[in-house]
Amino acid sequence: MSSKKTIVLGITGGIAAYKMADFSHMLCKAGFDVSVVMTENAKQFIAPLTFETLTSNPCISSCFERNTDYEVEHIALAQRADLLFVSPATANIIAKFANGIADDALSTQALACTCPKIIAPAMNTAMLENPATKRNLKTLENDGWIVIPPDSGLLACGDIGAGKLPSNETLFSYAEFALSREKDMKGKHVLITAGATQEAIDPVRYITNHSSGKMGYALAKEYMLRGATVTLVTTPTALEPIPFLNTLAVNSAEEMFLTVKDHFMKQDIIIMVAAVADYSPREKADNKIKKADSDLSIHLKRTTDILTYLGEHKKPNQFICGFSMETENMLENSRKKLQHKKADMIIANNTKTEGAGFKGDTNLVTIITKDKEVELPLLSKADLANKIVSQIV
Repeated sequence: MSSKKTIVLGITGGIAAYKMADFSHMLCKAGFDVSVVMTENAKQFIAPLTFETLTSNPCISSCFERNTDYEVEHIALAQRADLLFVSPATANIIAKFANGIADDALSTQALACTCPKIIAPAMNTAMLENPATKRNLKTLENDGWIVIPPDSGLLACGDIGAGKLPSNETLFSYAEFALSREKDMKGKHVLITAGATQEAIDPVRYITNHSSGKMGYALAKEYMLRGATVTLVTTPTALEPIPFLNTLAVNSAEEMFLTVKDHFMKQDIIIMVAAVADYSPREKADNKIKKADSDLSIHLKRTTDILTYLGEHKKPNQFICGFSMETENMLENSRKKLQHKKADMIIANNTKTEGAGFKGDTNLVTIITKDKEVELPLLSKADLANKIVSQIV
């Protein structure tokens, strides 16, 4: 991160308060400046010293605490906060927030903050489903709070149902979304394909390629963090799902084509990253290969060229980008592809440099448009996604 963002982490008196030690540490490791505000009840579950040690900041639990600069600490903190994140949030604190009550350090902090606010309710299922709690949560949403839906499972009280605090990874994704990027793509609709298509030979076997989906997922996450509405059309991968996306699962190239065809007219930007091969039969193969592959070739057919279809049917002001992996004459062949497929940008993958290509976490590409070529150094796929999106912007 270029500069530290300040997160005020509010912790209330729920059993899940102990989980906030790891969460606060996770935020600090990501480069955020974290200050913790606890209710008196929260201190019954975990000591303030824990958070002071992990965050290197004072932990506030009273409206009357003063620092060495004689500031009114809860107001001073509210003024420099970039995000207020309350987790776990009890029914009691939710009721206070919804009704503008400020009778302790955390509720006063919430009333004074003008930054974005996120709240993660965690409580007994009956309390969560009580009409008063539902009404209060709806009020907070109407007031601009982001409410993280609770998980379902075994609760501390022994009941099974909704009310469980989501994982720290889920909580972190909300903080990351709120603060890690400027929302320069807000209002834009983006469709991205990712992964390797699978062409069935029979009910057991299929043909695929080496694409891991990492580049497509990195681009989808980058657009999401910048505020775009993202549709990710993905084949099966080993990657973790990305929150805040409209994720559509496909297997074959034909399924991908039909899914993209159904959705692309609503998009402002389409990026074809998925490795979709042309699985036509081997017409020139020698007899020995033909015999060995006889059970394969009868099942393989030429797949639809999705990028060409998009180029021929794109609407005005729609931006289309494709990926190219050439084993020879990379720039020349990629520029021909840009023209023939009527795309606005082609990302040419360098397949001959160590650390680039499929499966790895880094890549080396050249961005090709009608007017220029931008050769980028070897970068992580996350950093590369940032560069590509910035070029498109």
